[in-house]
Amino acid sequence: MAGKLKPLDIQRTEQPGKYADGDGLYLIVGGPTSKNWSYRYWFKGKERWHGLGSFKDVSMKDARFARDAARLQVRAGVDLVQEKRDAREVQKAAEAIEKAKSFEECAQAYIDEHWNSWSAKHRAQWPSSLKAYAYPVIGQLTIAEIKPSHIHDLLKPIWVGKRETANRVRGRIETIIAKNVDVDDTDFRNPAELTRQLREKLPKRPKRVVQHHPALPYADASRFMTDLSGAAGTAAAMLRFLIFTSCRTNEVVEARWSEIDRPLPMLAKDSLHQDAHSRTRAFPV
Repeated sequence: MAGKLKPLDIQRTEQPGKYADGDGLYLIVGGPTSKNWSYRYWFKGKERWHGLGSFKDVSMKDARFARDAARLQVRAGVDLVQEKRDAREVQKAAEAIEKAKSFEECAQAYIDEHWNSWSAKHRAQWPSSLKAYAYPVIGQLTIAEIKPSHIHDLLKPIWVGKRETANRVRGRIETIIAKNVDVDDTDFRNPAELTRQLREKLPKRPKRVVQHHPALPYADASRFMTDLSGAAGTAAAMLRFLIFTSCRTNEVVEARWSEIDRPLPMLAKDSLHQDAHSRTRAFPV
């Protein structure tokens, strides 16, 4: 039976509890100043409580009208509680997107963080490449909004003609996105990752044609070494050492005298600071 509660009884009631008015309408009292209307219903075997407002804002008459409207929605298959939760999640997601930084802002923060440790080459290439190829497509998008299709669209024009640039731009985007993702989000997949799907969608690249550096004719080797031995400077000494030892370039550049197990007369120049017990570079540059 509906209409069990009386206005005067409601005003006087201060004992905490749930007071039924009928047809699922309840007044929930939490104390003298806490009184709220709620509609109790069942949906797919689960009990639900749908709030209808506070007693001071919603009269008994209006609460009963709201209860009747809610009953009709439930009968039509609407889960009022879940619907309200979904609306809150949508609102929360919209607010998060609004507050989230754009990719360009994230990229600038990454550049600022690493600027002091970068070489002049990196300082020039990172901002310019992102500005030229990434920002026009994804610059104003948040990290969550970026999709593999966006990465495809910005890489496609340069994928074949500017192979190395495209590779570096993609890698830089992937790094910036990874920097701004929750480390505990195991479900996240970086949209800039070079997956098989992305590779197949991009234009086919022709096979690289390997072009070796020209070799010095053997007949000219003797004269070249004679000229090189008379050349001044560290670079000439390094090249002679490289030729005689067949070391790699970086091994010669980083070599220490303590790593050389015997004197090398052809390199014994004052400018090289030769010292068999020293950890200084054999070829200071």
